[in-house]
Amino acid sequence: MKSRLVVWVALGLILLGAAAIRLRLLDTPLDRDEGEYAYFGQLLLQGVPPYAAAYNLKTPGIYVAYAMILAAFGQTTAGVHLGVIVVTSATTVLMFVLARRLAGPAAGLVASAVHAVQALNPKLLGLAGYAEHFVLLFIVAACLALQPEARGRRPSMLVTSGLFFALAFLMKQSAAAFVVGGVLFLLLSRSNGETTPWPGRLRATAFFLGGAAAPLVLVGLALWLAGTLKTFVFWSFAYGANYSAPLSAGWSNLAERFIFVVPSSSLTVAVAAIGLGALVRDRRRSQAMFILLLTAAACLGTTVGLHFRPQYCILLLPALALLTAIGLDALGRLLASRSGVLGRAVPVVLVVAVLGQPLYASWQVLFKLRPDEASRVIYGDNPFPESREIARYIREHTAPGDRIAVIGSEPQIYFYSGRRSATGYIYTYPLMEIQPFASAMQQQMIREIESADPRYLVFVRVGGSWLYQENSDQTIFGWFDQYHRTFKRVGVVDILPRRGTVYRWDADAVGYAPRSDMWLMIFERGRKP
Repeated sequence: MKSRLVVWVALGLILLGAAAIRLRLLDTPLDRDEGEYAYFGQLLLQGVPPYAAAYNLKTPGIYVAYAMILAAFGQTTAGVHLGVIVVTSATTVLMFVLARRLAGPAAGLVASAVHAVQALNPKLLGLAGYAEHFVLLFIVAACLALQPEARGRRPSMLVTSGLFFALAFLMKQSAAAFVVGGVLFLLLSRSNGETTPWPGRLRATAFFLGGAAAPLVLVGLALWLAGTLKTFVFWSFAYGANYSAPLSAGWSNLAERFIFVVPSSSLTVAVAAIGLGALVRDRRRSQAMFILLLTAAACLGTTVGLHFRPQYCILLLPALALLTAIGLDALGRLLASRSGVLGRAVPVVLVVAVLGQPLYASWQVLFKLRPDEASRVIYGDNPFPESREIARYIREHTAPGDRIAVIGSEPQIYFYSGRRSATGYIYTYPLMEIQPFASAMQQQMIREIESADPRYLVFVRVGGSWLYQENSDQTIFGWFDQYHRTFKRVGVVDILPRRGTVYRWDADAVGYAPRSDMWLMIFERGRKP
């Protein structure tokens, strides 16, 4: 009883430590993805269904999740990040339960601590509320239900596991890799140490897939009734099929991400590699196939589109945490067979090093810098801190029913200002991509803006807001050059690297010439220049 209490106290300290770091950075400006999710969630709370007034290729679950967070904690930056604390903390607890079931209490604590620390890692953009955090919550819950030792593969647990995997998919499509892993596990593994006849395996898989299909069908029906199913299908499947990098670029993206991420967590990766080797060597261990399939699914999930963006690596955390726990256990057993004292001491030192390395690598961000400063270190000169000031100006000079248009990919401005977009194109990335719908998308965005006659325009001249390519269609820029002539410049935000940001408003903005090549301009309708 006493040892159990110690374990739960240790888990509580892990949760409190991670939450304390996030609380200190609660007001870190939203990045683009967070702004997108928050704006979609804001629209949902206003009764606007997904894909009716804003477009994106992601599945709608993340928008519903954000709407729930905003309803619970408020429509603020702090509210969003409080929701992220709840989600990551819940995942950490589930990681503890899963690892304890697979390899014992000590492994549970190690795995939960590794997840908690790596989920904070700025190199993975872990402080932000990316969809991957929400995917993991349901993936780990699904894994708990799927484990044969948990409930003997009862139909109810198989359905529950499928349901959780489907909810993960509704958070983001990359979770489909885990659904495939779940099916393979049911078809290939044993139940209670005995080989299950094929009819039994197929029956179990049918229950699993039935549970996975149910929420997908219900969501499709809901979107059909809302009149947005066609838009969802276009963005998620027709356009989504083109959302990928060439193979040559994919290899370059992978190498770049490896060099960027791994040095801050090299000890964790090394110990996890030992754990992977231990599993491959001892395939008879009951958890071996499960963890190997989980690892393969996580790796596959991060490769979707071959973009290898930092937050995609968050999908690797459950497998990384489990493998690290198993690697430490394997090292402890090996050393204990030679020296009892050494066998006990080395794993403890390694645990401290594994957890300490990523914290030390990001010490300034996690423990010293103010939220705006942390945003600048993590995201460079992207206009995330500036978006709040721009939104404040717009909110103070507009009525709730006024529309605005951001010509760029800064959806957080819509959320902060509480004003609706004049167009569903809250991102301009698709317009610049070399894909068959780009020109038509530009024309649709132009028509929507002209039809809505927005009160304010925000033009973003920041490379990260467009991701221009050599052969990108330039129509939108020529149109804007003419369209904004009926507006008056009322704001300039000039981002000066390492020198701060210059804000000019109203009369001071009219004659101001930006001194950097990264700036935003705000225009008001109805007054001639």
